[in-house]
Amino acid sequence: MQHKSLASTGCAVARSLERVGEWWSILILRDASYGMTRFDEFQKSLSIAPNILTKRLNALVEGGLLERRQYQERPARFEYVLTEAGRDFRPVLWALLDWGTRHLSPEGPTVQVVNRRTGKPARLVMVDGDTGEPITPQDFMAAPGPAATPGILSRFAFVEEKRRDPEAKPKFAASATPSA
Repeated sequence: MQHKSLASTGCAVARSLERVGEWWSILILRDASYGMTRFDEFQKSLSIAPNILTKRLNALVEGGLLERRQYQERPARFEYVLTEAGRDFRPVLWALLDWGTRHLSPEGPTVQVVNRRTGKPARLVMVDGDTGEPITPQDFMAAPGPAATPGILSRFAFVEEKRRDPEAKPKFAASATPSA
């Protein structure tokens, strides 16, 4: 089934999912963040069919998360290296790892984020870069940004009305796209 493109929506979450939302893509980025770069390394690690791996690698290159570099001329062979955008995805992978360990791994951590110098496991916390304050749902919330589309503004107005009066039946002005 072909999914509708979310690239043109005003939502950064939807745009991000357009690039990395397919699960093979996230696993390829995981392995690339561990240091794998070559087709055969990804194929062996993931037990993925070559045609699917080719398609996902090409999409990640087109999406700007991986760069394809030739490392051998005869025969021509290429490696796939994380770009700046791909490296910036690492904290997202670590957040998924942390969440999966806490909620889906009763046996405990199978992989951990550790301090390179000490080897001590990290306790992952998202913090405000200006204040150093931990970002928690009690103290922080999502809000429309300066480039918010009418659909985003409508979604937040709907949620705010529900928050003020849980018994109210506010109308949600659905946007042309489900994620705008």
